[in-house]
Amino acid sequence: MKFQKLFSLSGLAFLSSVLLFTSGCRSTQYVDADGPRTIVTRDLNIQDWAQAADEMVQSMVESGVLERAPEQPAVMAVSQIVNDTSESVNIERLTGRLRASLNRTGKIVTTTTIGLGDVPDDPLAQREAELRSAERPEVFWTLSGIIMEDRVRTRRTAQSTYIFILRLTEVDSQLALWEDERRITKQESRGFLGIF
Repeated sequence: MKFQKLFSLSGLAFLSSVLLFTSGCRSTQYVDADGPRTIVTRDLNIQDWAQAADEMVQSMVESGVLERAPEQPAVMAVSQIVNDTSESVNIERLTGRLRASLNRTGKIVTTTTIGLGDVPDDPLAQREAELRSAERPEVFWTLSGIIMEDRVRTRRTAQSTYIFILRLTEVDSQLALWEDERRITKQESRGFLGIF
C-alpha cells in the first residue's frame, strides 16, 4: 500500500513536471510575410497593407495612365493619405510599398524631398539640395487617398471592412486621372465563451 502511494505521488510529480516543462516551451520560426502562414486578425495587419498596395499598383499600371506622362520616369510626390479608421496606424506601411513598387515599374520615380506642409520624407536630402542650390524636381503626379473602416456585428460574428481609396492626380491639369478602391473584409466568430 505504501509502495502504491509512493508510486502514485512520484508519478504525479513526474507528470506535473513534464506538463510544466512542455507548456513553458516556446517555438519561434520565420514565415513569409506575404505568405499564408502569417497570423490573421480582425485589425489591419501586414498582409492587408501588402495586398492593398500590390492591387493598387497593378490597377494603376494596367490602366495605362502612367503612359500619359510626356517623360518617363515621371516624378511623383506622395500627398496626404488620411487614416479614417479606429486604429492608430503608420500610413508608411502602405506608402512605402506603393513607392517601391511604382519605382520598380520604371514609369515613376518618387521624390522624398517634397512633402505635404513642406515636411519631406528625407530632410537631409532636402537640406543638401538647398545648400547646392539644386532645382526642385518637377512633380508630374501626386498620390493621395483615404483609408476607412466599417465594423458591424451580429450575435455570433464581428466583421471589419477596410476601404482603401487612392487617387493619382496630374499636377498640371489638377485632375485625378486614376482612382481606385480596394476593400478587405475580415470576419471573426464568437469564441466558446461567447467573447470576440
